[in-house]
Amino acid sequence: MAIATIDPTSGKTLRTFDALTPEQLESKLQLASDTFRAYRQTPFAERARWMRRAAELLDAGADHYGRIMTEEMGKPLEAAKAEAKKCATACRYYVAKAEGLLKDRPIDVGGDTAFVRYQPLGPVLAIMPWNFPFWQVVRFAAPALMAGNVGLLKHAHNVPQCALALETLFLDAGFPKGAFQTLLIETADVNRVIEDARVRAVTLTGSEGAGRAVGASAGKSLKKVVLELGGSDPFIVMPSADLDKAVETAASARLINNGQSCIAAKRFIVAEPIAAEFERRFVERLKKVTVGDPMDPKTDLGPLATQGILQGLHAQVEASVKAGARLLLGGKPLERPGNFYPPTLLADPPPAAPAFHDELFGPVATLLRARDVEHAVELANATPFGLGASVWTRDAGEQRRFIDGIESGMVFVNQMVVSDARLPFGGVKNSGHGRELADLGIHEFLNAKTVRVASGGDAPPARGGALSE
Repeated sequence: MAIATIDPTSGKTLRTFDALTPEQLESKLQLASDTFRAYRQTPFAERARWMRRAAELLDAGADHYGRIMTEEMGKPLEAAKAEAKKCATACRYYVAKAEGLLKDRPIDVGGDTAFVRYQPLGPVLAIMPWNFPFWQVVRFAAPALMAGNVGLLKHAHNVPQCALALETLFLDAGFPKGAFQTLLIETADVNRVIEDARVRAVTLTGSEGAGRAVGASAGKSLKKVVLELGGSDPFIVMPSADLDKAVETAASARLINNGQSCIAAKRFIVAEPIAAEFERRFVERLKKVTVGDPMDPKTDLGPLATQGILQGLHAQVEASVKAGARLLLGGKPLERPGNFYPPTLLADPPPAAPAFHDELFGPVATLLRARDVEHAVELANATPFGLGASVWTRDAGEQRRFIDGIESGMVFVNQMVVSDARLPFGGVKNSGHGRELADLGIHEFLNAKTVRVASGGDAPPARGGALSE
């Protein structure tokens, strides 16, 4: 598969890139290993200074970075600019919090001195997707670099300019050469990197299939792996909900990033007493969406990232309708250049339909009716995925039932699911394992070293942060 920038708005190939030769790849892997030995010793304050500068560059260059994202994967330009600025917030979060999160954790063992010391593992390979080409990378890189690890990025084949811009960003911020490197390699070369002894851990955000392949390869090499995979997130609306707000948020939650988000709401499970009214309002709201050039500030919904994604999504829609789902809106690609698919709404798909349980990666929503709270929980869990869930109810008892009963890594009440540097992010079931962001995210790629010192002598000084290793 070519490493290239293909404009999703026109279908034209704008730039192509050569993959690294075996010799070039070897050089980068050795540089990562060599850099780590010195970088892990850098004072925390120095890492924080570099990360703070990265945040400043992201803010100042939001327009530049946003245009690269939009050109390569088609998200509306204003959303792309916001993504760059969101990356800056993650950098600043770990500047403020990392030292405290990395300090020694004392343990009372009765007499002896005992504590856990957190130490970096080494080079970490990040295999990242195209849909949030800056945010997905920075939410890995910010905690990894602040913890003293170094990063190797294998980005999606269709966002090479984003990948190279991120390497330049961290160099310009002051991080030493080799602390963060982009690897322009073919998918076939990924296993070689995972198996390399100098690479100590792997993180992947991507499809279920990619997760299985990378997880198997990492397991064979006995390496820690974090997998953030797909989702078929439920959006549950009960009779006590604020219906106006629920409908408006439903549209945003389904169409965010042109519908190409793992945590986008995909299955709208609505209590029967309000289902007809929700359906009517949802259809009317989706009809108001402006589809067009993502560089145009008036555009709400841009193209899908690739022609293959469009074809796969349409096949799922057709299969769902053939299985018995009602098509209420949209349902076929727009007749214009580029990868444009309109807002589409399917209702009442049977369990055999892809829209009932699979992830539909694009602006296609599915409506399901729930008899009561228990039926809503049952429908929410009727998928192999378990990433996020949005529930809309003002009834405290119903809120508790959904929080406890839904099989997912995240539950948001009366709001849409979003990623936030302050909150752990990840799923269960086929949505993967491990966590990104917050305290759990920075601890994923650390050696939690247990230390116990016998009483009766001088104990080693506790470390207040990642000042040195």
